[in-house]
Amino acid sequence: MPRWKALPEELDPQLREFAGQLRGLVDRSGLSLAAVADRTGYSKTSWERYLNGRLLAPKGAIVALAEVTGTQQHHLTTMWELAERAWSRSEMRHDMTMEAIRISQARAALGEAGVAAAPVASGGAGRPGGGTGVSTAPGPGREGHDAGLPVSVPVQRGSVPRIPRQPQPGGAPESGGGGHRKGGAPAGGRPEGGSRRVTLFLAGLVGALLLIAGAVLLTDLGGDGEAAVATPSADPRAEAPRLPAGVGCSGADCTGEDPEAMGCGGQFAGTVARETVGDGLVEVRYSETCGAAWARITQASPGDTVRIAAGSSEQDGTVEADADADAYTPMVAVGKASDAKACVTLASGATGCTTPE
Repeated sequence: MPRWKALPEELDPQLREFAGQLRGLVDRSGLSLAAVADRTGYSKTSWERYLNGRLLAPKGAIVALAEVTGTQQHHLTTMWELAERAWSRSEMRHDMTMEAIRISQARAALGEAGVAAAPVASGGAGRPGGGTGVSTAPGPGREGHDAGLPVSVPVQRGSVPRIPRQPQPGGAPESGGGGHRKGGAPAGGRPEGGSRRVTLFLAGLVGALLLIAGAVLLTDLGGDGEAAVATPSADPRAEAPRLPAGVGCSGADCTGEDPEAMGCGGQFAGTVARETVGDGLVEVRYSETCGAAWARITQASPGDTVRIAAGSSEQDGTVEADADADAYTPMVAVGKASDAKACVTLASGATGCTTPE
């Protein structure tokens, strides 16, 4: 029976090459998977996943394997970086495929429901029998009003609006009866546009004064002027801890996550408590980098269960019938190593828990 299973056919060529390189390192070292797991700190089940192309090994596992097999670390990590990019591309292609499927399903569902675009409402200008309208911009053949300001003139049905004309250069009145200029401005008086500009200026001045008064009032109500200025809140992202390369979570974000998939094992973890129950060894594994702990059982039998507890948070793991004689739980967030306790229930009924070392 061959030692290695066939790699998945759909596996990216770069990932296939990397898995082959890892298999070669293990073969040349002469170590069994159990020995590799024991020396690297990553379980035998996890190494089977890594070497069979089902999961990309975290960088910590690669560094540990390089030390165990006497391989140049920087060469292996270089190949891991290429594989990591290929893994990300594969996940992106999968996400895009799933998104395209969801879009197609949504379009099909909307088509079956007979959803149509809402009609665009037409405006009232030009409606037959329209009443009074407002012209807001000079049209073809009109002269501008007050140096380009919009003109707002009531328009009666059946009549042509009278639009004020700008004064002639030099202020000379145009010819016309009644001593008035054309356009309705009194002879010798201020042009209508000048009056409007004065009105707009005064309105703007009053508005500015009101704003200044409001600001002064708010400052007085707040007491000290410095205290009234709101201190900008710090960006929560800036307060997030900087994690080493390959580590994917910290604290509460790690709860329920796989410690090896998140890169919290290997060089970033250690055993802080252990207990022998029957033939099995249960341990509390703690990662200060991730601020999390998990339970691991080795030398176990199918049906044995292990649990990690920290306060009200608990996670379980079970040794499957077709798996190796070890198992581990997902992580729980902990403030310190002594907060976590691991317990095991063997298939025989025996139970036991760890105590802090």
